[in-house]
Amino acid sequence: MTEGGRQPGKAEVDRSEGFGERLLGVLLDRAHEMPPQLIAPLVAEEVARVGGRNLSILLQDYEQMLLVPLPGRRLTVGNPEPVENSPAGEAFLTRSTVEVPQGGSVRMYLPLLDGSDQVGAMAVTLDSVDDDDRRLLRRLAGLVADMIVTKDAYTDLFFQARRSAPMSVAAEIQWSLLPPLSMTVPQVEVAGILEPAYQVAGDSFDYALNGDILHVAMIDAMGHGLDAATMAVVAIGAYRHTRRANTGLSQVYAFMDRAINEQFGHDHFVTAQMMCLDIATGRLQWVNAGHPAPLLIRDRTVVDRLESPTTLPVGFGGEEPVVSERMLRRGDRLLCFTDGLIEEHQDGGEQFGEEQLIEYTNRAVREHTAVRSVVRALSYSLKHERGGITSDDATIFLIEWRGGDADHLATLD
Repeated sequence: MTEGGRQPGKAEVDRSEGFGERLLGVLLDRAHEMPPQLIAPLVAEEVARVGGRNLSILLQDYEQMLLVPLPGRRLTVGNPEPVENSPAGEAFLTRSTVEVPQGGSVRMYLPLLDGSDQVGAMAVTLDSVDDDDRRLLRRLAGLVADMIVTKDAYTDLFFQARRSAPMSVAAEIQWSLLPPLSMTVPQVEVAGILEPAYQVAGDSFDYALNGDILHVAMIDAMGHGLDAATMAVVAIGAYRHTRRANTGLSQVYAFMDRAINEQFGHDHFVTAQMMCLDIATGRLQWVNAGHPAPLLIRDRTVVDRLESPTTLPVGFGGEEPVVSERMLRRGDRLLCFTDGLIEEHQDGGEQFGEEQLIEYTNRAVREHTAVRSVVRALSYSLKHERGGITSDDATIFLIEWRGGDADHLATLD
């Protein structure tokens, strides 16, 4: 060892704490024991250290139509802001910082991203903004999002803020089952939406990215209300159990089928669709148990339906299902949906139908780029076309495969 304990030939690294590290470090050091209601005051204090004021934390509501202000000490609480056509909504949808001049000051809107799940947006006013402010506040917003998602597991504060209408017990159950509504890594992006958000019962979806395999399931339990929600709980629980045991898709179907049959009897069923996508190669495998065929979107238009042999819905004791397979091209998108989307109709009118769904899908992918934006735009336009009502649950889930790898994210510059 040389003088001072340094090893010979080892490059010296500046490990002193700078202003930015101190600011973010306080939040990080306290995060593990920070009560949820104290996040806002501490963040407001940190924002003030860089000359910021009028801090607002805006969370997306369950319909994904509004960004609603989180109440709390030292927070500026205004009216909800629409996701569409507002600076906060632009930051939320584009995952980028939006700056709005305000008579000698600047109002900054920063996306709240937990990994890639879009939690909402954070807004703060500064007299002026430079690149150091942008970098520091962007990282601060990332920490805030992580804390909100972590603390959400043991508080109702964020749930209550996001809820803009009364919610049924069945819907409460369904929302507790769901994974994040969106997920993005370099190779693949997914986004989903359920309607009616505050009354949904039997529809649900689930996904998990395990190594290079993206697992996806969509289900639609028969009926409405608590009975449907209870079946959905069992179906999703059975799916996760077998998925985590690394079983094949046909075995996943068989286990789910037995679970529904044994719990609810022969007269109850769940339609389902289970997929595995290799995000390194684009190899897609799937099993269809009574669901509408997914739509394949290529070059911003629907080019095909993923037709496949179907087996009986889960719970009816169907034979071992055929596992279908297809190779995707980079940039391909898969639109999965439940029958509530195409069977809805106004009183005395015809069903909405798949042809209209394709027409509206083509329009949505032409007008919007981001996966999350396409899902939202499609859901809202379809709901409006159906008269603004949904008598049955309707779910949309969109997958975009990009290929490549993410190794560069594990390498320091």
